[in-house]
Amino acid sequence: MLFSQNLADLPYIIISIVIGFTFHEFAHAYVAYKFGDPTAQKQGRLTLNPIVHIDLIGAIFILIAGFGWAKPVPVNRHYFKRPKLAGVLVSLAGPVSNLILAFLGFIIIALLIKLNVPVGSNFDLYPFFQIFVYMNLLLFAFNLIPLPPLDGYRIIEDLVSSRVRARMSKYEVYGSILFIVLIVTGLSSYTIFPWIEFVRVFFLQLFNQLLF
Repeated sequence: MLFSQNLADLPYIIISIVIGFTFHEFAHAYVAYKFGDPTAQKQGRLTLNPIVHIDLIGAIFILIAGFGWAKPVPVNRHYFKRPKLAGVLVSLAGPVSNLILAFLGFIIIALLIKLNVPVGSNFDLYPFFQIFVYMNLLLFAFNLIPLPPLDGYRIIEDLVSSRVRARMSKYEVYGSILFIVLIVTGLSSYTIFPWIEFVRVFFLQLFNQLLF
C-alpha cells in the first residue's frame, strides 16, 4: 500500500489521486474536443467534476497495488482532420497534465520554503504537496509505459505506419496480458517501477534546478 508506513498520509494520497485522475482525463477530453471530436463533451466528460472521471475500483487499486485507472475518455478518431497528430496530442495530454500539476506542486513547496513556513505547523502543507508531486509524477511516468491500454502505447500506435498499427491491434490483447502479468507476478518491481522511479528522480532534480 502506498505510504502504508504512515496512515495519516492517506487523505493526502486520496486527494492527490482524485485531482491527478480528474485533470488527466479532462486533458484528454479537452484536446480531443479542440481537434473536433465532441464525443467526450457529449458524454459530460469535458469537465473538472471528479465524479464523472473517477473509477472507484481503479482508485482503490492505486492505493493497494501502486497502479490504477480512471474512466477512460471516449475518443472518435474519425472527427480528426489529421488523425495521427491529433491522436498523439490527445494521448499525450493526460500525462502532460500530471507533469504540470507536479511542477505546480513543487513551485508551492519552493514558495513555502522561501517564505520560511515552518514544518509541522498546525496547518502543515509540506506533506500534502510532497505527496501531490509524487503521485502526479507517478501518473505521468506510469501512463507513458508503452503497453496497452496506457497512453504510451496509444502514442506509439499513432507514430507508426498504418500497416504496423494494424499489426499492433492484432496483438494488443497480448500486450494487455503482459501488463497484467508484470503487475500480478511482481515483475513490475524490475520493469515498471524502476522506470517510474527514474522519471520521478529526474524531474525532481530538474524542478530543483529550476526553482532553487
